[in-house]
Amino acid sequence: MEPLVLGLDVGGTASRAVVTDLNGGVLGRGEAGGGNPITIGPAAAAEQVAVAARAALTGLDSDRVRAGVMGIAGVSDFDDAETAAAFQTVWDGIGLRCRVHPVGDAVVAFAAGTDDRRGTVLIAGTGSAAAQIEDDRITRVSDGLGWLLGDHGSGFWIGRSAAAMTAERLQESAPPTPLMHAVVNAITGLDAVTADDFAQAVYRSPLMRLAELARLVDRFARAGDRQAIAILDGAADHLARIAMHARAGDRTGPIVLSGSILRECERIREGVRSRLTAALPEPDIRVAGPGALGAARMAACITTEDPR
Repeated sequence: MEPLVLGLDVGGTASRAVVTDLNGGVLGRGEAGGGNPITIGPAAAAEQVAVAARAALTGLDSDRVRAGVMGIAGVSDFDDAETAAAFQTVWDGIGLRCRVHPVGDAVVAFAAGTDDRRGTVLIAGTGSAAAQIEDDRITRVSDGLGWLLGDHGSGFWIGRSAAAMTAERLQESAPPTPLMHAVVNAITGLDAVTADDFAQAVYRSPLMRLAELARLVDRFARAGDRQAIAILDGAADHLARIAMHARAGDRTGPIVLSGSILRECERIREGVRSRLTAALPEPDIRVAGPGALGAARMAACITTEDPR
């Protein structure tokens, strides 16, 4: 029977899986919650990835899967025995006999946008990072430091910026704006609260809930809200800057834009594009497809003789 490959793209808020043939034809898809082992722990992360992988394999024989690649935020955690064991248990439970190679999410994001072996990838989803890629290796990184230390311009950063603006205006008793009112309602379910009540609601909510506010900010920006526009333009500034930093003196190869923020938010995507075009001579800027397909493309290139 024709061999298959498994590609996974695992981020902070979603885990996505595809099963394809060696020519890239998609035979199965699956999706689950975030699977970053650093953020939620190895066991919980592996469980989410298992849900996505099982869904993608529905109706297919797992013995036909000859190779797998998993692009994952937090890949460095696989040096830890507990993380490696948790995911190996998942692969065994699914019935995979092949090795599933964990690689940085930047590597599969780049592969989802180009066949080139050298270039730059800029990712903006829940988190954000830019990386220089060479032969499936990350040779230079900018940001990707997580929500506490970095991830500037990411969905989390956008949501946090909107929440911080709202908290400050509530504390100053400033007149409510449409965006401010929407953020309050999204976090608390109420139309009016004090600054302390709003802050307590934010801190009591799941951390990644702030990233969900990014779509709300984008919707208001499309309607012309000046506060929302300012937040998104700030995100574009940050993202263009980290892309340039990752690229440094190396001006060869395409620049691949990846992640839900860059794919879905036109203002940020075009803002980044215009900033890079102004800074670089005729840059080759491409928008990546789904990261799981990039992972599957990489898996198809891996020899089926590779033992676990």
